[in-house]
Amino acid sequence: MEEILKKVFSGDRRTVARAITMVENRDPRRYRMLAGLRSKASHALVVGITGSPGAGKSALVDRLTTEYRRKGLTVGIIAVDPSSPFTGGALLGDRIRMQQHATDPGVFIRSMGTRGSLGGLSRAAGEAAQILAAGGKDIILIETVGVGQSEMEIMKIADTTVVVLTPGAGDSIQTIKAGIMEIADVFALNKADLPGARRMAREVRVMVETNCHGAPWCPPVIETVTINGQGVTELVQAIENHCQYLTESGKLEEQRRQRVLDELSETIISLFGEWLGRQGQQQGLLTSAAKQIASGQVDLYGAAMAVLQEIFAGGLKEEGYSFSGQEAFKK
Repeated sequence: MEEILKKVFSGDRRTVARAITMVENRDPRRYRMLAGLRSKASHALVVGITGSPGAGKSALVDRLTTEYRRKGLTVGIIAVDPSSPFTGGALLGDRIRMQQHATDPGVFIRSMGTRGSLGGLSRAAGEAAQILAAGGKDIILIETVGVGQSEMEIMKIADTTVVVLTPGAGDSIQTIKAGIMEIADVFALNKADLPGARRMAREVRVMVETNCHGAPWCPPVIETVTINGQGVTELVQAIENHCQYLTESGKLEEQRRQRVLDELSETIISLFGEWLGRQGQQQGLLTSAAKQIASGQVDLYGAAMAVLQEIFAGGLKEEGYSFSGQEAFKK
């Protein structure tokens, strides 16, 4: 593990890829690795790119990468694609649109499937971002799967969230009611050369100004055309302006503290779920409770409480760590 951490910190591409595979496959060793990565402070900016399918997110990420590389910054890209409900596999086609960066040593591209996770992200996306940051990347771009109105998870791991809109995806009412509109720090109206783009930009700006109500940050609306790169420089500047606002207002630290709190909650749930899957079945707790529920002896919630009481009465023991009472905080 020490050798893996050393190579990740040095930016070794093969080891970084291997580390991301570990978190994707939920390898039990990933906890030690991620703990080691946290020992090195990272100042990478994490930018989330979200929006409906067909909005041009991948092409926009490609253009943003070109702009950041022109500035001399290194870029890590995490592109999340939907997974098949039957095989669990995914058509990881984003690299096709980013071929010009595939051989650039300053760019690392990783595609991953959602593997059934809702919210537009893979469960491993946040951990993969930590690995890329530890590997020395200055900017990390996370492109969500593109499921429309349910991509809220990006808020939990991105410093700045860019919502990509496109004309011709419905009327202004459809645009305004989309849940992802509320999570935007910056709007990118892509394919701005299409008919109706100017009117849509005007409507979105009116909506944004109405919702701001004197707020210290009002999301700008940047019109972009990925074919010729129009507006991409302005979009990069808008992202930098938002990052500056977060830093000067202290909200960046606040967001990252909240991110740690979210990660802590998710890790506790994940650890307990893994333990229950391995040990609960072996001890017969779940099987016994299921039989009692099926026979009508107990109700579902009563059985669940009984299982929890049985587990915590004896204390959870896993890999030498005791989770009984206050002892967990001594480890």
